[in-house]
Amino acid sequence: MNEEGRSLPSPRMANVLREVGNEPSLGDFTMVTYEGFEFPDDLYYTDDQLWVKRENGKVRLGFTTFGMDLAGKIKFVRLKPAGRDIKAGKSIGTLESGKWAGAVRSPVTGKIVEVNEELKNNPGLLNEDPYGKGWIAVIEGENLDEELSKLQGAEGLEEWVKAQFAEKKGS
Repeated sequence: MNEEGRSLPSPRMANVLREVGNEPSLGDFTMVTYEGFEFPDDLYYTDDQLWVKRENGKVRLGFTTFGMDLAGKIKFVRLKPAGRDIKAGKSIGTLESGKWAGAVRSPVTGKIVEVNEELKNNPGLLNEDPYGKGWIAVIEGENLDEELSKLQGAEGLEEWVKAQFAEKKGS
């Protein structure tokens, strides 16, 4: 816990962040942890349990630990190729697990500039390392400020997480 009583990244999450080049420190972000699921407060979130990280006019997308728990072990991933234009709410690909199959819907409008090719051969990365090596795609946004303002950010994150858990887990 930091001085404000918020959770800091777990050792596992700190290692993940180091691997993707974001060395955490007390000033960077805190972590909302609920029922064992971690939600860094420097990301944006969708009701589909996607996380969205702003990176120099682009966003990187992935699934939350909670989203991967709901989906189960991912067995197959199909993503649209880089270079494709995409509208917010439209599918950038599909995921399949033993208990779920569905579209991955982009939270922003723009151009897919990169997809995680490792997921084709190792879809389990989504479950094993959802905030690190299990990222899905990078999109160059057309109107990021407006679209990100519609997503869940740090303010009210803990309450949002609890509401999502109650809605999706039924508790």
